[in-house]
Amino acid sequence: MMVQAPKQTARLELPSDQNASGRTLGEEEITLVAEAIRSGTLTSTKGTFVKTLEQRFADMLGVKYAYACSSGSGAVHTAIAAIDPEPGDEIITTSITDMGALTPILYQGAIPVFADVDPKTWNVTAETIENCISDRTKAIIVTHLFGNPCNMTEIMELANSRGIPVIEDCAQAFLATHKGEPVGTIGSVGCFSLQQGKHITTGEGGIVTTNDEALARRMFLFINKAFGYGDPNPDHYFIALNGRMCELQGAVAVAQLSKLWGCVEHRRIAAKKMTQKLRGIAGIETPYHDDRNTHVYWKYCLRVDSSIVPDGAVGLAKKLKERGIFSAPRYIQKPAFQCMIFEQQRTFGNSRFPFTLARPEAVDYTPSKFPGTFAGLEAVLVLPWNEAYTDEHIDYIADAIREVLA
Repeated sequence: MMVQAPKQTARLELPSDQNASGRTLGEEEITLVAEAIRSGTLTSTKGTFVKTLEQRFADMLGVKYAYACSSGSGAVHTAIAAIDPEPGDEIITTSITDMGALTPILYQGAIPVFADVDPKTWNVTAETIENCISDRTKAIIVTHLFGNPCNMTEIMELANSRGIPVIEDCAQAFLATHKGEPVGTIGSVGCFSLQQGKHITTGEGGIVTTNDEALARRMFLFINKAFGYGDPNPDHYFIALNGRMCELQGAVAVAQLSKLWGCVEHRRIAAKKMTQKLRGIAGIETPYHDDRNTHVYWKYCLRVDSSIVPDGAVGLAKKLKERGIFSAPRYIQKPAFQCMIFEQQRTFGNSRFPFTLARPEAVDYTPSKFPGTFAGLEAVLVLPWNEAYTDEHIDYIADAIREVLA
């Protein structure tokens, strides 16, 4: 008797965070942007919207200081500049991250030292960080990837025991918590992104947070060309660019911020439903997080077992694409340290600076040193995700996965 192939679900178009279908942008943003334009004041040095954003963001997280800047990359750059590394100092970071979180290290003359990750969470751990610490370590950057917090208790115990400041990259983790504490408030500095695809957006934009007065002062200055606005005798105190956010972005951000709690809660509820729908399917694992953490699902990620699923994550992604589900196998095609900027040390002209100051061990990217990284990238399939998903969209994706794997 012939076995009939599973019936394919009728195609459904999914909301996208790259346009209005998957974003919360609406009349509130339009009203405030119009107000900013009518005021005629579009610079944040004279306007009110960016200052309002900064105060409300600080209040929301319960921190003393929050400063807006031009991008998430700019936020990371601002944090590193506040730490103020000497040329050749080392900053430990993750092997799975966006280049915008890595090049600021080089621009400040420091050496990125890549820590391996836990292949279940794709996050760095205290153990992988400890393997990278040297007498040159100036800071540690932890990235709460996909909205899933790193296990900060162990990381902070390690960092504090060595007197090393921790920068939290929270670009994908708005309102995520570890043991009830919001990410971005646990380390010395928190960095957030308002780029198009994040939980809330101004197209581009970033925010840095801290409770440390000295770091706050340096971050404020770095965003403002190191000019001491408000000082009795202001000057440009050190090298820095203009990294400010404009009032148009600030107006959008103020409106977006009021929607953040609802956005995050919707994503979490939808993720719980998806996990229930996918439970028990051979060959895939749903997102894992430590019980101490709240995951805020910037994306919903599966781990795909290539010994069960033909062609693994890549094969599953191809089948889902046929159904209009545009997922991302591997997330990034190769670990960050295999990009030309690091492998060929392509920086400033032909100087190779700051790599010329690096210890050989710090720039040793031998694959065997990163088993978690390669295993994690091999298995991960990043599903599209945003706050506009309904039960119908969740059912469509879950049913498609079941059909493909049947």
